[in-house]
Amino acid sequence: MADSKTPAPESDPFLDPTVHHRDLHDGRTDGLTPLVSLDVAETPDIDRMLEAMSRTAFGGRRMGNAAEVLAEMVTDPECSVVLTLSGAMTVAKMGLVVTEMVERGWVQAIVSTGALMTHGLVELAGMEHYKAERGFDDTELFAKGYNRVYDTYEMERNLNELGTLMEQVFEAMPTDRRWSSRALCAETGRRLSRPGVRGIMASCFAKNVPIYIPAFSDSELGLDLGAWMIAKQRRASGRTIRDELLDLRSGFDPFLDLGHYSRFVLDSPRMGIFTIGGGVPRNWAQQAPPFVDLLSTAAREEMGLNRFRYALRICPEPAHLGGLSGCSYSEGVSWGKFVPQDEGGRFAEVFADATIAWPFLVKGVAQRLDRLGQAARSPRLEFLEAGME
Repeated sequence: MADSKTPAPESDPFLDPTVHHRDLHDGRTDGLTPLVSLDVAETPDIDRMLEAMSRTAFGGRRMGNAAEVLAEMVTDPECSVVLTLSGAMTVAKMGLVVTEMVERGWVQAIVSTGALMTHGLVELAGMEHYKAERGFDDTELFAKGYNRVYDTYEMERNLNELGTLMEQVFEAMPTDRRWSSRALCAETGRRLSRPGVRGIMASCFAKNVPIYIPAFSDSELGLDLGAWMIAKQRRASGRTIRDELLDLRSGFDPFLDLGHYSRFVLDSPRMGIFTIGGGVPRNWAQQAPPFVDLLSTAAREEMGLNRFRYALRICPEPAHLGGLSGCSYSEGVSWGKFVPQDEGGRFAEVFADATIAWPFLVKGVAQRLDRLGQAARSPRLEFLEAGME
């Protein structure tokens, strides 16, 4: 019998439920999704790999979720998809990834930097880019005409030959009316289309997919057009180049692109956006819903607000830097650009180098749709089919 003066043993706080005052759950009771260890031995293709990655964590889960959003977006028969492109993706040999998406019917419009389209035209015209080699400094590269894009060379000779080719396109553009970057890209694609050759502008021309270049003068294409216009004006006027620079004129009108793209958004029952990088193409494409809202106010006519329901981007820039390239889709909801997720918005954001993540995502979703017997679907837009300006 214990001594009555011996103190009772202290209770174990880890076993006493009255100590912690918490009702510990196991996750499933609250409907949480359990994660699954990635078994590469059970993933026979990229499709199944991405599907399995959606049940992992961090960047892997984001890739898996992106595949789900992309597959849903391109098979929604009421959704028009715009692809926005920035960064040196064509120099990086991603041009055929764009072409594949266009040819599969995943993309109904493209918004791009002019530089990206320029370098894509170099490839489409049969010229080459080269791997940068050690042993050359940038001063020597300039002397040789090797324009360095990080670890790759764009040859100055390529750009000069492309400029000569583009002069033929400039000569073919209308002189009795204004024209847009979309019209210029279509004419370029028409001229470069030939059997057995794949490329962005040629494929977009064949599929009637408009290409918009909102910052057209910020590119080699824009500089080629400017130089051609000045030379033409100077031959007619006899004035100096300095004088002609202050009187630069053309039929090119960027507001035609704004109007045409806004009509594209208005006529589409639903909208989706797939962004590589960010920059001007992303912002210009995403500003259509606010622009329509402004039109409704200015014209006192209710136009409706067709915000983006699907959104997928691949860009490593973080949001805290404050730039549009890193802006989250949730932030875009506050500007009236995207449908909130609790109202059906479907977003995916992959913080990665696009040259790594993008090809795997496209290949994986292509395998998925082929495996499921699904095809891309999109709404018919009569004004596009009719070739309306």
